[in-house]
Amino acid sequence: DKLNKYGRPLLGCTIKPKLGLSAKNYGRAVYECLRGGLDFTKDDENVNSQPFMRWRDRFLFVAEALFKSQAETGEIKGHYLNATAGTCEEMLKRAVFARELGAPIVMHDYLTGGFTANTSLAFYCRDNGLLLHIHRAMHAVIDRQRNHGMHFRVLAKALRMSGGDHVHAGTVVGKLEGEREVTLGFVDLLRDDYIEKDRSRGVYFTQDWVSMPGV
Repeated sequence: DKLNKYGRPLLGCTIKPKLGLSAKNYGRAVYECLRGGLDFTKDDENVNSQPFMRWRDRFLFVAEALFKSQAETGEIKGHYLNATAGTCEEMLKRAVFARELGAPIVMHDYLTGGFTANTSLAFYCRDNGLLLHIHRAMHAVIDRQRNHGMHFRVLAKALRMSGGDHVHAGTVVGKLEGEREVTLGFVDLLRDDYIEKDRSRGVYFTQDWVSMPGV
């Protein structure tokens, strides 16, 4: 609804190289992607506020790219602005600035930022009409090793309780590859209101989310 696109998947990309571009060149890359036909672009999880590209400069150049591409294509475009910061106060400051610029989406690295910070940001976004994209940076340190740690389905359920609109959940092919049935199992845990126990899909007990929003 936010992008006014119906009847087809949304097509987007992450801006590369992830580090090293100036804010102006980063904005130019965003413009070229959106003008070329993509529905949205996004910051990578490492793109934050480095000396070569401070967050406020990036937000400004990205907003310029958004509005210019929208004016030229007649379509609504989006960019996931990474609002992750070292404190909740700084993170909310960035989210407020994104909203004031008219950006429709902000992004948060929920594992590095922490659950309390994520919930604070989720409440702000929900109250102020922003979409919140969740990146799972650092998940592999916790869930990749089978002999210890936590499975991503646990982290995914914690994320649903914390809040967010969409999350990197992995895929069954490619770079973020996971086991097909297990991946689809925790995708259902994120989206559905009621999930029956199915051990073949990694769902070890029936889960009733009642009215809790999905991701």
